Amino acid sequence: MPAERDGLALVGAVAKLLNAGMGGDATVAAVAETVRQGVGAPRLTLWMRTPAGATFRPVCAPPSPDPPRPVHGLDDAPLSDPQSQRLPLEHEGLRVGLLDVRPAAGAPAAEALPILADLLAPYLASLELSEDLAGEVAAQSREIEAQEHFISLVIDTLPVGLYVVDRDYRIQIWNRKRETGTQGLRRGEVVGRPVFDVLTRQSREQLRAEFDRVFATGEIQQSELEVAHADEVRHFRLSKIPMRLDGDAITHVITIGEDVTEWHAVQGQILQAEKLAALGQLAAGVMHEINNPLATIGACVAASQGRLEDGETGRDAIGEYLEIIDKEVERCTGIVDRLLDFSRPKRVVRTAVPLDTMVEETLFLLKHHHRFKGLEVTRELAPGLPSALGSREQLIQVLMALLLNAADAMEQDGTLTIRTGRVPGRAGEIFLEVADTGPGIPREDQDRIFEPFFTTKPPGRGTGLGLSICYAIVEAHQGRIEVDSAPGRGARFRVHLPVAAAA
Repeated sequence: MPAERDGLALVGAVAKLLNAGMGGDATVAAVAETVRQGVGAPRLTLWMRTPAGATFRPVCAPPSPDPPRPVHGLDDAPLSDPQSQRLPLEHEGLRVGLLDVRPAAGAPAAEALPILADLLAPYLASLELSEDLAGEVAAQSREIEAQEHFISLVIDTLPVGLYVVDRDYRIQIWNRKRETGTQGLRRGEVVGRPVFDVLTRQSREQLRAEFDRVFATGEIQQSELEVAHADEVRHFRLSKIPMRLDGDAITHVITIGEDVTEWHAVQGQILQAEKLAALGQLAAGVMHEINNPLATIGACVAASQGRLEDGETGRDAIGEYLEIIDKEVERCTGIVDRLLDFSRPKRVVRTAVPLDTMVEETLFLLKHHHRFKGLEVTRELAPGLPSALGSREQLIQVLMALLLNAADAMEQDGTLTIRTGRVPGRAGEIFLEVADTGPGIPREDQDRIFEPFFTTKPPGRGTGLGLSICYAIVEAHQGRIEVDSAPGRGARFRVHLPVAAAA
């Protein structure tokens, strides 16, 4: 009976340690020492699998300054004593450890060693599983951290400013370019704050409306922002992109800001060069138009000289001649002023542009052109049409390019129609359309006509830049240009533009 009580007491003490929650290594060390003392052994070695499962490592009681080295197999484990007992620790057919101990002679609790082995085996197995899971979790955590770090580096390396806001308009991501930009703010100062408190170049209402439009429609929104910085003007193209974390609901909006100042400068030079090329095409017709009033003025001067000596009658006639001269000079001045106004480079300012007025101004410039002499020009301008939001000068350039292309296609024989109207189903858009009765555009060319330097005209008749520049101007106005044509049915170019009031 005393032996049984000692054995049960030792089993109870070990069970209490296994459930104490001290942690794996501390529990195993405490169990090893408790068993050693319980059976009166001078030393005890408990072999247990490493987390990787490739080797077995020893836990010595009492702790040894020179413990045995880990072994690959338990058969290779050195004996702590030639007379020690080796009790295998097995769980579900798998050896998870080994208990190596030499009990004191006649130790009452030694009979409980097999029970202790059965008690320790599942604990070591669960400990090994927990360590394996902990290792997997740690490895996955390190992998996730590495992926997050990689993505963060990619975002920070982008040469564009990028930030992300959530449904509450709070900033969640702010990349390095945003920190070093014209409105440079550290991400620690802005992440978590409402975007309206951080970005103040646009009004709170306008910024909220832009985000709300993306959240509501799920469409990418693009705009341009002009910023005065360090005595210079910078141009930025802003793109707001919807983002969905899970499902179809839009949860965030990504905003990308790209500095397009240099592009604006180059584009301005190309636009000006194309405009001067168009101006050169107009020169011959304009000179012919001006020659007529000049000839009239010359005739009036010659007649006036002949009337200088006719007394009162001569003075009356000279007065009539001077009135004619004044009208003809005013006519020449008007033609030249319109051409100079069109040719001068100007800072792009978008205002309300009435399309009917713009059409008349463009036709005034072109009516002297020899290509329009034999054409029938028809206007179908919608009454009460709201103004477009845009640059008057650039929109005139677009319309002039479309009209010159149409005239080239018809070769001085046909009808050229200019239409304006509202875009069905889009309250904030109006259109400007140029249609001709020429031979039409082959379908294989329609996908390429807006490419730079692509032209169907003979050598010397075109640069291939006109329509590509039109496309760039219309896109910068947040509009679009469409073509509808078929061989033998002429061509129709329709330009969609935003309404000034809606903007």
